[in-house]
Amino acid sequence: MKPKVFKINGISLGFLFTKNKPVKVLDLTSTPSKGGADNDIWKWSRLVEIQATGLNWDDHHGNKYTGTQPGGMLQYNGHRQYRTQVGPKLEIEQTGAGLAVVSHLQFYGKLPAFRSWTVVENIGKDAVPLEYVSSFALAGLSQGGTSDWDEKMRLHVADNSWCGECQWRSGYPRDFGLARSYRRDGGAGFSVNRVSISSQGTWSTVEHLPLGVLENIETDVTYFWQIEHNGSWQWEVSDIAKELYLRVSGPTWREGLWSKSLGQSQRFETVPATFGRITGGLQEALQALTQIRRVLCQSRCDPKTPPVIFNDYMNCLNGDPTSAKLYPVIDSAAEAGCEYFVIDAGWYAEIGENWWNSVGAWEPSKSRFPEGLRVVCDYIRKKGLIPGLWLEIEVMGVQSPRAQKLPDSWFFQRGGRRVIDHGRYQLDFRNPRVRAHADEVVDRMIGDFGIGYIKMDYNINAGPGTDYRAYAPGDGLLEHNRAYLVWIDGVYRRHPKLMIENCSSGGMRLDYAQLAHHSIQSMSDQTDYRLNAVIAAASASAVTPEQAAVWSYPLKDGDEEETIMNMINALLLRIHQSGHIHEISPKRFALVQEAIALYKTIRGDIGQGMPFWPLGLPRFGADWTAFGLDCGSTSYLAIWRLGGEARSVSIRLPRWAGAEPKVNVIYPHEQRIVRVWQASQAALRVTLPKPWMARLIKIQAACG
Repeated sequence: MKPKVFKINGISLGFLFTKNKPVKVLDLTSTPSKGGADNDIWKWSRLVEIQATGLNWDDHHGNKYTGTQPGGMLQYNGHRQYRTQVGPKLEIEQTGAGLAVVSHLQFYGKLPAFRSWTVVENIGKDAVPLEYVSSFALAGLSQGGTSDWDEKMRLHVADNSWCGECQWRSGYPRDFGLARSYRRDGGAGFSVNRVSISSQGTWSTVEHLPLGVLENIETDVTYFWQIEHNGSWQWEVSDIAKELYLRVSGPTWREGLWSKSLGQSQRFETVPATFGRITGGLQEALQALTQIRRVLCQSRCDPKTPPVIFNDYMNCLNGDPTSAKLYPVIDSAAEAGCEYFVIDAGWYAEIGENWWNSVGAWEPSKSRFPEGLRVVCDYIRKKGLIPGLWLEIEVMGVQSPRAQKLPDSWFFQRGGRRVIDHGRYQLDFRNPRVRAHADEVVDRMIGDFGIGYIKMDYNINAGPGTDYRAYAPGDGLLEHNRAYLVWIDGVYRRHPKLMIENCSSGGMRLDYAQLAHHSIQSMSDQTDYRLNAVIAAASASAVTPEQAAVWSYPLKDGDEEETIMNMINALLLRIHQSGHIHEISPKRFALVQEAIALYKTIRGDIGQGMPFWPLGLPRFGADWTAFGLDCGSTSYLAIWRLGGEARSVSIRLPRWAGAEPKVNVIYPHEQRIVRVWQASQAALRVTLPKPWMARLIKIQAACG
């Protein structure tokens, strides 16, 4: 039986719609079909994997999500193809074992990628306890070329940590622990191991970003995927039938303590994931993801004029604001050219009070603002800035008087006890009274203080979830995650001009469930501007440049080069200005003003620019790093010298091959550096005479 091939946006997906068997799928874009339904690769290429408690896991699988049941009991029931407002869509229906399963594949305009999710409905009489449902599954990813998968495939994984966000590592499958360890009679080999990347808990990106890239270095074909969920998730790459496969999902029983008993007529929908295929490598995949992310968040951020935001926390007031301390900072922020001023943590706690464990009432401190917080906010407006406040609405401190009076049903629980993490309780947004409380706080802050910005922070990880009114902790967490996003959308409906920042100790929720519902993302809590440079340079690998807010915090006793690097860290992204700008020298303050003024002339390009990394994805420990944006007839390139003995670096820019572009240092304008365009190599050679220097360069056609 020949596969039915759907050719959409340059991707050819071949489906085997076989009577009485599960639907199978292979990517046939550049590889001819390998036979029909009896071929080994087709046998293991199920479109959906589902495992239920009590059913036989029919494979020698280790921990791999292959051979699942009732996944292997499904039967093709029909399909349809149609167009939505977003683009072409496929829906494929299967039934079996008392379940009706629909796979949704929604393509993005003309992009070579689609968003996939699975809907499972119980059409039988007995409850089905689900343990795993794939959002998408695809086998045969290593087809093409002459070598085996362990020699030709390269995997790219993004590690993530507090103050160490967006750190990519790449290698062959064996470098991640996946090798063809079992071989028989000289065969191709097999492994029960897998490369499994997952996150458990309320911090969705505490160890890894929810995405991956798999590259065939022989054929130049690269696959990429991104899970769009703000809780637990998992993906894995391993081998089956001599080729590599991919499984992508939200929470699972093994990795997230998720299970759900699906009763009669009940439905379950997986979290969505984006999957795509391009010609090229890691950077081309990240550029495609940038385009997709812009589709996902287009209703929440304004790429045309991203405003300059001052926040008083980082290397400035550090959570200890008072009226007296704020006024000179506000004056300097306005003079520097900032457009928003955000009062960060501490505004609700009395001086000397432990504000960490007591949060929850969200009333302004009288000792910090004896004349009232409204007076300070009015002063911010008087200086031409829009005021904002920090808020951590999802938690209550264990010492909060309000938390002690509330019923346990407001909070995450396990085994009948409230979950506590780092001195805080986790509010459960499934509870309508919790959502009403959150609405009251936000509406009161806007009404009482006239704010136009909320920095919505989140600084705990409440673990795998809550078992209160849930089949399993992961089930409670998933429903909470979804309820929180619905609540955020309600805030925007009531306050359409409000800007809401997504912050989770910096980048601990760098996911496009959160980011599709927020205006801007705080990238890191990193306090060292030198390390922050590496994070800033890598930020666009996880977040669109126009959403990626990076701290710039000139130090009180720093020098000019320190100020320049601090500013360049943010100039191709979103400026989160902070630092002791009210106490630095006039010359260094002028450098801040110059950078912000320049930013206002180029920020219209940022939301259209395609990120690139001519020295590779940034990593801690590198001597040089570079990050740029291609914006049509113009490219911007930030270059950092971070260490080492080499005074110069050659940066290849194939985009400008065959041209004699104009290459100008645009920040800072008074300090020239040596830069030489090497036309024969399409490379720019830049000299920075000492470590811890940075410059911003503009490249444009000679006639531009």
